Amino acid sequence: MLLNGTVIAFIDIEILKMEAKVKGYRKILIAVNGSKDALAQGLKLAQDEKCWVTVVKVIPENEGDLDLTGIRDIGDAINGGAAREISEIKETAYKERMMVKTRLEEGKVSEKIVEVAEDENCDLIVMGSERKSWLGRIFGENIIEKVIDLAPCPVLVVGAQ
Repeated sequence: MLLNGTVIAFIDIEILKMEAKVKGYRKILIAVNGSKDALAQGLKLAQDEKCWVTVVKVIPENEGDLDLTGIRDIGDAINGGAAREISEIKETAYKERMMVKTRLEEGKVSEKIVEVAEDENCDLIVMGSERKSWLGRIFGENIIEKVIDLAPCPVLVVGAQ
């Protein structure tokens, strides 16, 4: 483009095409709170994009009286189930021939997912949508909306099949 005889910009179309191919995702965060679809779809996308993967499982903070539940050590009860899930994630990734970094976090789910995405410098967050009852939709916390609002990167929501 010429403006008063000066070249403002010179763009080669082939360079633009090559840049578009290079600007794929480098790091994907997969949040797996109860969604097997998110893990499967996130791993497939990571294979296609040839990028790094971090998988996060967030354990909500305990709010309540443990004496009423009959559980003496809530840490063991929660961490035992979470450890099994992390093991299953690693097994699934191994079957897909993918190396993943796993993180187990405790806290407010939406905030922890965003915090991990920021810590890991992720380009994309993959989450699964959960099927809720009508009562859950009215009174439940909408984690996906909160993550989308707070996320430092795009969020891909995978529906349950």
